[in-house]
Amino acid sequence: MSSAISANKAELLAIANAVATEKMIDKAIVIEAMEEAIQKSARSRYGAENDIRAKLDPRTGDLRLWRVVEVVETVEDYFKQVDLKQAEKLDANAKLGDFIVDPLPPVDLGRIDAQSAKQVIFQKVRDAERERQYEEFKDRASEIITGVIKSVEFGHVIVNLGRAEGVIRRDQQIPREAARVGERVRALIMKVERNNRGPQIFLSRAHPEFMKKLFAQEVPEIYDGIIEIKAAARDPGSRAKIGVISHDSSIDPVGACVGMKGSRVQAVVQELQGEKIDIIPWSEDTATFVVNALQPATVSRVVIDEDEGRIEVVVPDDQLSLAIGRRGQNVRLASQLTGSAIDIMTEAESSEKRQKEFAERSKMFEEELDVDETLSQLLVAEGFAELEEVAYVPLEELASIEGFDEELAEELQSRANEALERREEAARQERRGLGVEDALAEIPHLTEAMLVTLGKAGIKTLDDLADLATDELIARKRAEQRRRENSPPRRSQREDNKGGVLGEYGLTEEQGN
Repeated sequence: MSSAISANKAELLAIANAVATEKMIDKAIVIEAMEEAIQKSARSRYGAENDIRAKLDPRTGDLRLWRVVEVVETVEDYFKQVDLKQAEKLDANAKLGDFIVDPLPPVDLGRIDAQSAKQVIFQKVRDAERERQYEEFKDRASEIITGVIKSVEFGHVIVNLGRAEGVIRRDQQIPREAARVGERVRALIMKVERNNRGPQIFLSRAHPEFMKKLFAQEVPEIYDGIIEIKAAARDPGSRAKIGVISHDSSIDPVGACVGMKGSRVQAVVQELQGEKIDIIPWSEDTATFVVNALQPATVSRVVIDEDEGRIEVVVPDDQLSLAIGRRGQNVRLASQLTGSAIDIMTEAESSEKRQKEFAERSKMFEEELDVDETLSQLLVAEGFAELEEVAYVPLEELASIEGFDEELAEELQSRANEALERREEAARQERRGLGVEDALAEIPHLTEAMLVTLGKAGIKTLDDLADLATDELIARKRAEQRRRENSPPRRSQREDNKGGVLGEYGLTEEQGN
């Protein structure tokens, strides 16, 4: 390199071409880097205070060096200024205030200058290379890529992708999968980020999307869009479920994904280290899809609770352990697949739960409405669960119950309203006893029962309430949130970790705000 920049023109261009070709970057970037290196060296020769410029002609290899000076009346800075008399020698048309060019003889670079020039060029080239890598990979997220394992550091696998490197972090690997240096590996590009040390490419073998993309490679119908994978859930390395649907009635989606003698699904299973895959027909109807998703267990019936976002599945006693699966795996995957929390219970548990609810509700009606057991049970059997329902349902609906008439319906509604008022009054007394201001009671959406809850949480004034974030007020409990976010439910879900103060009342975010 010491002779490189002091070398002849042809040699300079040859170096520029070689670097550009080898690093696959634009020749103009290399030329610019060389110019910068020459400028730097010239400054150390002529004085760093000079504003020195260099120009290398990319066609001929001609090198021009000059410094830029300003034409002034009295010179204060000899490096950057020149008086009019001197200026006219350089440029006959020079006027005060102009910036003119003062040509310099080309410098013969010494060994030290050549070293620093080399560093400048390398740095420039490295930056250009990183930018090229980022541009190449930035739009390739959720694509499958093949690379060679370069090293394993702290459990993270570094993969050589040819012109860049990717990393499969420990939590994105298939458990118990051995990563050997030099082996080829397929992975999904999760995301590509810009970084000072070049682009960071995050890969994954554990993501459900990786399995979907593998199926698209093995099943032409998926690639062509005839069959669609509507949902996928994985327990990496162990078990997975995918929900498939066919947009062509003559093609069976499950059969197409399984392939002749299971050849297609086997190819995916081998790539995923023997992960067992259940292929399930997807259905618009939630109940049908849940029944399919819980395969191989058989289901007796499904009860969907829209408000709670929960699904109650009743199975025969001998199917319980199969439906739950080892360590809850089957129900967890089915829950992720359907996007709802699934509660599994046996016939006996279900009937016990219903009897308990029935008894509790009829007892409540019996006491609050001051009616006999038969009448309260009739109301529960007709689907009434709360006093509000009795109080606000259209009168004819109540009167149409067998054995009821309009007079009885009116009497029940009036008693239900009285009972609600009693409850409200009792809550009002309790709220005042807790020292909650009346001003809070005037805020819309807040009932007396809610105010009691607020009082117990130490929120007693308008200022206290204003200090709360919406989330702190209305967020549901963690277990409930987990249900809504489709994370794995446990068989008996404890309500762990408090949610917002009024989480149990199911206020919307708008009401909370």
